[in-house]
Amino acid sequence: MSEETAKTVGSQSEAPKPEAGRSLLGKSWAGTAMLLVIYLLLLVVFTILSPFFLTFKNLLSIGSNMAFVGLMAAAGTPLIIAGGLDLSVAAVAGISGVIVSLCYAAGIDIWLACAIAILAGGAIGGGNGMLTNGLRLNPFIVTLGSMSIITGLSLVLTGGLTQPLAIPGFNWIGSGRILSVPVPLILMLIFFAAIWWVMAFTPFGRYIYASGGNPDASRMLGIPVDRTQIKLYILSGVSGALAGIVVAAMLGAAAPDAVGKHLLTVIAAIILGGTSLFGGRGSVWGTLLAVLILGTLNNGLTLLNVSSFWQDVTKGAVLLLAVGLDQLRIRSQI
Repeated sequence: MSEETAKTVGSQSEAPKPEAGRSLLGKSWAGTAMLLVIYLLLLVVFTILSPFFLTFKNLLSIGSNMAFVGLMAAAGTPLIIAGGLDLSVAAVAGISGVIVSLCYAAGIDIWLACAIAILAGGAIGGGNGMLTNGLRLNPFIVTLGSMSIITGLSLVLTGGLTQPLAIPGFNWIGSGRILSVPVPLILMLIFFAAIWWVMAFTPFGRYIYASGGNPDASRMLGIPVDRTQIKLYILSGVSGALAGIVVAAMLGAAAPDAVGKHLLTVIAAIILGGTSLFGGRGSVWGTLLAVLILGTLNNGLTLLNVSSFWQDVTKGAVLLLAVGLDQLRIRSQI
C-alpha cells in the first residue's frame, strides 16, 4: 500500500488510540442511563402491584436466576460489536451440561469434567469463527447450523432424558452463597467486569470496536479483524459452556433442552442494552442492565400470576422493541 493510499485510508478511519475504546464506551452512557431509569420504573411498578416483590431475597433471586443468561449475553456483546453473531451459544450451554454429566458417569472427576465441557465450548466457538472468517460464510447461517447440530447431538447422547448431577460441591456453584449473595450472581458480575476491563483498557478492546465499525479500513490499517472475531467466537463458546455448568449445578441435573429456549432472551438483552446489530457500538454495562430488566419483568409477571404464554409474548415484543430502537439510533446518526 502506497504512502498516499495509507494517508487516505487513515483520514477515513484512524486507528483507535488508547483513549478511543473508552470514548466509544462513553457514547453509550446516555442510553445506559435511560435503561437505568426504565429499570427503576419497573421496580416501582412491581413494588406497587405485588407486596412480595421488593424484598432482598427476591431481588437477589432475580439476579441469580438470570446469571446464566448474563454470562452468554456478556460474551455476545463484544462479538456483535465486532460484527459477529452466535446463535449456537444456548445450544452449547445445553451440551456442556450433558458433557459434564456423561464424563462424571464415566468416572471422571467432576471438576475435570467441567474443564472438558469448557474446552468443548471453546472449540465449538472456534469452529464457528473459522467458518465465518476463514471461509467468509454468513455468521447467521453458520451458527444456526451449529445450533441445530449441537442440539441434535445433546438429544442423541442423552436420549432426550435429564441426567442427574446431585453432587454437593458441584451444586454449590448453582445454589451456594457468599455473604448472602448467590454464587451465580457473583460469577456473572465478575464475568461482566472482566469483559468491560478488556474492552475499555486493552488494545484488543479497541480492535473489537474497530472491527465492527469499519472492517475493511481496519484491515488496511493492520488491525487483525479476523483473529479478533475468532477469539470472540471462542469466548462466546466458553460463556455458553459456563452457563450450561451453572444451570446444571442449579438444577442438580443436566437437561439437554434446558437453555435453548433462552436464546431470544440473550439476543434481546444485548440489543436492548444498546449494542448495534450492525457492529461498532455497544456497552457491556448496558447489556447487564438489560439482563436485569428482562429478569425483573419475568419475575414481576410471575408474581402477578401472568401466564407463561403471555410472558413469551412479552419477550418477543421486547426483542422487536430492541431491534426497533437500534434502527432509530442508527437513523438518528445519519
